Amino acid sequence: MSQIRKLLNMILNVLAGGSFIIMTLLTCWQVFTRYILGNPSSWSEELVSYLFAWMALLGASLVVGERGHMNIPLLVEKVSPSLRKILCIFAEVIAALFAGVILVYGGIQITDLAMAQMTSSLGVPIGVFYIVLPLSGVLNIIYCIINIVEIMNGTIDLDAEQE
Repeated sequence: MSQIRKLLNMILNVLAGGSFIIMTLLTCWQVFTRYILGNPSSWSEELVSYLFAWMALLGASLVVGERGHMNIPLLVEKVSPSLRKILCIFAEVIAALFAGVILVYGGIQITDLAMAQMTSSLGVPIGVFYIVLPLSGVLNIIYCIINIVEIMNGTIDLDAEQE
């Protein structure tokens, strides 16, 4: 499981980091065209906003993989290690269900609807940019499964997380 996690982390770091670098370059291009050339670039502004969504959702998948999502550990810290394991697995199942229903199912629905609409400046179907929703949902589910397996076999030390 750790090999799959490492591979996914590497791919997502490249994609999210690449999105950030491209966003930075495009924003510099926007400033240059607006203030130096006096002719603002509309397509780059639109692309930056879509790349931001990709970066955020792929970065959120990385956070799920690191089990860094928000939680309130007050209850979990007070229970026995065996109950702590059950509660952590339950939290991963809830996260996977959320990803499945909202990101995968909802993402497929909205992507399908948006394929008929074109972006104003780029001339590309908006659904192409919305594909990141079901993609990140599937990645979140994969990470949740890996987390559950590693919680069950003790690879993830729940006691260390509480400190």
